[in-house]
Amino acid sequence: MVNPPVKTIERKTGFQSLGFRELSQYRDLFFFLVWRDIQVLYKQTVLGFGWAILRPVFSMIVFSIVFGKLAKIPSDGVPYPLFSYVALVPWMYFQTAMVASSASLIGGARLISRIYFPRVILPLTPVLAGLVDFVIALSIVGVLMSYYDVAPTWNIVVLPLLILIMALFAAGIGIWLSALAAQYRDVKFAMPFIGQLMMYAAPVVWPVSLIPDKYRLLCGLYPMVGVIEGFRAALLGGRPIPWDLITEAIVMSLLVFIVGNYVFRKTERLVADVA
Repeated sequence: MVNPPVKTIERKTGFQSLGFRELSQYRDLFFFLVWRDIQVLYKQTVLGFGWAILRPVFSMIVFSIVFGKLAKIPSDGVPYPLFSYVALVPWMYFQTAMVASSASLIGGARLISRIYFPRVILPLTPVLAGLVDFVIALSIVGVLMSYYDVAPTWNIVVLPLLILIMALFAAGIGIWLSALAAQYRDVKFAMPFIGQLMMYAAPVVWPVSLIPDKYRLLCGLYPMVGVIEGFRAALLGGRPIPWDLITEAIVMSLLVFIVGNYVFRKTERLVADVA
């Protein structure tokens, strides 16, 4: 009888610790898990992909009433429903991907204990799968722009860069939290609270113009500030692209992704035992 091959998970150093080469070797499994997540998300649902639109639309209505009408929060001359919806689309993607990614190791415990594959695939899967919802929700921006007679500008070419930053930051945070959640189940209970804090810290319901200039770069250390303000500048026009905030977002997203991956790799050997 031939013994099955044994894979020993050892700590790697340098760029090998990021696991890009190993990830590419398991790309078929990666794509399969992403496709499975997309299918499971809408399996046996009545509205199907309609849920991707309903969530941000209903949030936009509530925010427009509470923050636009009652609280009178300024929207830089843009109709508040459009102002808030353009921010809600990237924010809801980020929040959903972050939460799903943080719980991925616990949800995939049975798979982890049976076969070997790069464990980082699990927290990365919802980050890619969530882009389907994001694209569907983003399509409603065109409807709102037409309704409010807001014409697109050439700034729209910046959108792919902003989407990449958004996904990279979600992946970095998700990888980091998934490693912590596998060892400390408190992370699961803290996620709703963390998500609320992160939303109000981002300019979802308020404009960046409210921040004094001396605190602008400090605020930009939170990548979603540059992403959301970049989305508004790219889609709504009438304002310059905030390259200072976007540059900070690129640097911080890369830093969070690298550090999160490093922390994950250090704890990867323990995942099968504690997940």
